[in-house]
Amino acid sequence: MTAPFILLRPSLLRQTRLRSLQLTTQTPQKIIAHRHASLRHSAAVASKAHGKRFKSTDTATGDEKTGHIECDPGRNEGLLFLDNVFPLKLSILLNLPFRTLIDINKFLPNLMKRFDDPEHAAADPGAIAQRASPSSAPFQITNILPRVGEGGAFVKFTHGADQDAKLIEKHIKTHLKEKPIKPWFNPLKQSRAFLVKGVPWLEDLHRTPSPALKVEFVPPAPGQSAEELGQEVLYTLFRRYGKLKDITPQPTDSKDLPKYAMLRFHRIRHAIMAKNCLHGYTVPLREGGGSDGTSLKMTYQQTKKAHFILDWLLSHPRITFPLLVALATTLAVAIFDPIRTFSIKAHVTHSFHITDNKIYKWFRSQASRANQILKLSSHRNQDASLRAIWDDRKDDINQIQTWLMESADTFIVIQGPRGSGKKELVLDQALKGRHNNLLIDCKAIQEARGDAATICAAAEQVGYRPIFSWMNSISSLIDLAAQGTIGTKTGFSETLDTQLQKIWQSTTTALREIALDTRTKEDKDAQLGDDEYLEAHPEIRPVIVIDNFLHKSAETNSLTYDKIAEWAAQLTTSNTAHVIFLTNDVSFSKSLSKALPDRVFRQISLGDLTPDVAKRFVLNHLDADTDAQSASPSSTTTRPDLVKELELCLPTLGGRLTDLEFLARRLKSGEPPRAAVNEIIAQSASEILKMYIMDPARQKWSPTQAWTLIKSLAERDELRYHEVLLNDVFASGGEATLQALEQAELITIISYPNGRPKAIRPGKPVYTAAFRQLTEDPVLTARLDLAILGELAKEESTKIQKAEEELKMLGELPGSPGGLAGRVKWLVAKIGAGQEKVEGWEREGKGLKEVLGKEF
Repeated sequence: MTAPFILLRPSLLRQTRLRSLQLTTQTPQKIIAHRHASLRHSAAVASKAHGKRFKSTDTATGDEKTGHIECDPGRNEGLLFLDNVFPLKLSILLNLPFRTLIDINKFLPNLMKRFDDPEHAAADPGAIAQRASPSSAPFQITNILPRVGEGGAFVKFTHGADQDAKLIEKHIKTHLKEKPIKPWFNPLKQSRAFLVKGVPWLEDLHRTPSPALKVEFVPPAPGQSAEELGQEVLYTLFRRYGKLKDITPQPTDSKDLPKYAMLRFHRIRHAIMAKNCLHGYTVPLREGGGSDGTSLKMTYQQTKKAHFILDWLLSHPRITFPLLVALATTLAVAIFDPIRTFSIKAHVTHSFHITDNKIYKWFRSQASRANQILKLSSHRNQDASLRAIWDDRKDDINQIQTWLMESADTFIVIQGPRGSGKKELVLDQALKGRHNNLLIDCKAIQEARGDAATICAAAEQVGYRPIFSWMNSISSLIDLAAQGTIGTKTGFSETLDTQLQKIWQSTTTALREIALDTRTKEDKDAQLGDDEYLEAHPEIRPVIVIDNFLHKSAETNSLTYDKIAEWAAQLTTSNTAHVIFLTNDVSFSKSLSKALPDRVFRQISLGDLTPDVAKRFVLNHLDADTDAQSASPSSTTTRPDLVKELELCLPTLGGRLTDLEFLARRLKSGEPPRAAVNEIIAQSASEILKMYIMDPARQKWSPTQAWTLIKSLAERDELRYHEVLLNDVFASGGEATLQALEQAELITIISYPNGRPKAIRPGKPVYTAAFRQLTEDPVLTARLDLAILGELAKEESTKIQKAEEELKMLGELPGSPGGLAGRVKWLVAKIGAGQEKVEGWEREGKGLKEVLGKEF
């Protein structure tokens, strides 16, 4: 018995290495010649040991690359297939990109043969073939064709005339049973040999073996018929080569030709042996092959591996999709939420802000000293000019600071017209020296176009990073595909409301951590819980300043404002942060009351500056250029002409901070106060004409309604609210129009303390002069007055027409009832009064048309 394992001896291994090193210095032709010589030497040595000689075929595709082996039984030639000669996994080499450059069926045997001495080569097909045949076997091996892809080799032999090939097969099987061959790469399985009954097809196509065979039933010659073999016949033919797992005949309703059956073996090597031994075999009549016989043609069929878990997941999308969404959400929360919270904390605390760096502060201090020496400082000029305003509003600043030290969970609202200095009052004065302040500009969020832009704007305001706004569109497509597949949405895509809620929630977490970062174990209130500690220490809470709240009407898109208000209410009620709203909308309570319906807002209303403060503000601007630290009597008395002229001009300009800054810049350029104020008035008139009269297509008012208010306010500084509503121009939707014009800042509605509207004033003090300038234009006045008369005449004509139709209907009633006399009289009087109005408007319109015809 030969040993089941063939080990490499150290001396032989050294010889192999030495021979390999020698080959590397030779030419490729010599290397190939040496490999062929080695293969022939191996076969010669092996045959010498058994007294026989054979040759090795250089190709694995048959004689002359026809795909077949010439084997003539009449000349006593036979063919065996010997398996377990090569590792079956090496068939993957047939799929490599360089497979066309080399012949793997020649290269691999030569390569494997060099692992050991040729006399004992475990992977040399010639040596294995000789070892598989007994020394007394009555046959001679003449040719060996290796089949690397199938892990075996065809062995061609000749025998005597008095010998039968089946008897030789029996001798070989008995010898292999007594002396099994177990190669080193597969020591648990021994080599087997079977007689080839058919005509094997030695193809070198890009195919890999599999345990499944497709057996086609074809006629042995053209014009003959083939018989479809049953399962019993197939079992009888194929069982001897290995255990079958299943035999599946062709479906009865299938019309595919030729007829076929599917056979599945337990092992790939068994299928390989069956294919190579029975391919091309003609089943005779006695074995069930029909009168003409039936030829068997076989091909490997790639089988799908059983993936029970994957198949179950794919077949239950209603369960799989929600689980995948939940898993993805969990991973996203676990990975990105801590990063986003850290980013928000860094944004609020300015951890990575360059202005808080010590080196930067040192350079800035040195630069400030140089600016003071060279008299180039601009910050000092600005501080000096604003000192008059802060002195006037010192009580408001102190009030805000006092509220921030209280623990009451309520909102702080700073309301004032645009340009009244709300932002500067809070950030530069009330919060001066206070750390951990967060400014959120609602204008940037509200004016963003699309959900993705809105999400990015909101995230930018709080430092929420990373943000994948583009995933919203992809998630929507995935959700749409899932809905078409399983019939319901998976919830993978998120609405704008949900994503904004995530941003505010992460910001809340970051603000809470910032507030609690100052807490230590040595604190006297260390025994308190986090909520109690925050309530007891309002001074450590961050301050959230929400600027431009209700920048645009909340009726157009209230989602952003509602979410911000709800989030702010959560911050205040949980004692996480203080919240200050900056708004120019007088109706802010409608939006904030939804978030905190049971709270009273702490409110400060900022109006225009008084004439005295406005004068000091402008003079401080001018005095800063002459290095005056503050407005003093000496500085004002040095320019008595300028002060006197300012006193005459400022009542016209008003106390709006933006207008005063504009005036101060013009005065610095050398322009006289009167000319500067006239220029501001002219610019304001141009803005009014463009914004409220010439281009109101997308607005909620008509040019005639805006002109009616402009003309009335040019005559009087204040109008009665309900008196305006009685005007025919505001007969339809008058209150909504007035609210829209107030939101657009053309007018200001003054209310009583109980909230009832009282009076209407211009939106800015300078608008009064601008209104008068517009009404002094005869062409503009004539044009807009004519438009008003046309609308009034059209409306009155409609009323007259309705009265006439009713009179006609009453006149057609039978019998002329006496009770309708009063109604008829009233309708006649109404028609007459309306006709007089229309005629009066037409006469007035003629005069206006004459103006338009004469003036430019």
